[in-house]
Amino acid sequence: MPLLSAAWFFAGFTRFMNKVNPEIFKAYDIRGVYGRDFGGELARALGREFVAMIKKESGKGKPAIVVGCDMRLSSPEIKENLIKGVTDAGADVADIGLASTPTFYFAVANYRYDGGIIVSASHNPKEYNGFKLVRERAIPVSGDSGIYGLRDKIIKNSKPALTIKNGSATTKAGVLAEQIKHDLKFCGFPKIKNFKIAIDPANAMGAQYFDELFKHLPADLIRMNWELNGAFPAHEADPYKEENLTQISKKIKEENADLGIATDGDGDRIFFLNEKGEAIEPGIVRAILSKIFLRENPGAKICYDIRPGRITPDTILENGGRPVITKVGHSLIKEQAIKEGAVFAGESSGHFYAKMKFGFFDTPVIATIKILKELSDSGQSFSNFVKPFQKYFHSGEINNRVKNVSEVLKKIKQAYGDAKINELDGVSIEYDDWWFNVRGSNTEPVIRLNLEARSKELMKVKRDEVLKIIRE
Repeated sequence: MPLLSAAWFFAGFTRFMNKVNPEIFKAYDIRGVYGRDFGGELARALGREFVAMIKKESGKGKPAIVVGCDMRLSSPEIKENLIKGVTDAGADVADIGLASTPTFYFAVANYRYDGGIIVSASHNPKEYNGFKLVRERAIPVSGDSGIYGLRDKIIKNSKPALTIKNGSATTKAGVLAEQIKHDLKFCGFPKIKNFKIAIDPANAMGAQYFDELFKHLPADLIRMNWELNGAFPAHEADPYKEENLTQISKKIKEENADLGIATDGDGDRIFFLNEKGEAIEPGIVRAILSKIFLRENPGAKICYDIRPGRITPDTILENGGRPVITKVGHSLIKEQAIKEGAVFAGESSGHFYAKMKFGFFDTPVIATIKILKELSDSGQSFSNFVKPFQKYFHSGEINNRVKNVSEVLKKIKQAYGDAKINELDGVSIEYDDWWFNVRGSNTEPVIRLNLEARSKELMKVKRDEVLKIIRE
């Protein structure tokens, strides 16, 4: 590189560093408002530094990296810059195009690439975008295992990673079809009844894999908000919020459907609704899947996050499994599950993960197949099938803005000093008849409360009691 152009490049890079909001580098991924918190140059810089990290860890001089994106309006531009950064750093790119995050994970792991980055902001509103990063076998890159280090390299380093010889970018086709074939084989190509199913992917990436899956399974599908549209014209792609399930709930009842399914923006979280249009708590879905995986893998370990959802450890123990509690967050629970050798893991937020021959990552398709198979075999309605699992009453996640998260957590510990206390992730308080977890947001002064009790009345009383302490 000529001296003049090098000086110009580094001056431009220094100006760029001042335009990046370091807060977008989070514990699980990188996410912010495109055009405000970051721009195209961050995508190029991330590509360069990610390749430098993979080269150092793998010892490979020219690693192969998967790149994909979701349907957000800014994703094509960001992906183009990301590919430029990756190839500038001397790595080859396998471009899988538009893909859900689970399909992206499958591509990295199944084809044995050295790592990957997908452009996505998951369930966030339309103005957001970002990146999820993985190593080989789709092993997650979390804040502590790489994201914060990349942040420091990008924000603080005035000499970004460069190479003399650039890599190449080629299109990798057929990944989704291979993923669905794998997932069906993983589940034993089960025979499933011809259910009437309403599905709402919220104009986002879940539509892709459901289209492919139901080429192979019988179903009378009611497709809702199916066309990929990063403007999210129907509603936010976040089924964790009750208001985003209103439309599908109404449709289920209107069409007398057997069940409903809703997915989030990048398709890695999945929610089920019964024939009455009622959402099934993810903790209950997790418990059902735990029972299935333990039937197939007797005595195995199963991981679950620390937020209330006691039916999960109850079910694991009742079925001879070994429950392992983890921190909240897809990167953190996957890292722990891999370390523990677990066969399955699930989060209260609708993430479900499975151990496969080549990796451990989100598997909403496998979750769908197994739930449909279980319902088929039971001969029951979904609402009747889940009744034995509905032992506890959950508050749902309640968020509150506070002045000081650590002070609130301290007050909680003082107020419930006679309880069993766990500080694995935030503060968890446990009594015989009720229990809860409070934890701070990674990015803002917000406390998240999840509370559960043995009766609905007690849940309401204790929910309000804890909220009063939080809001004082």
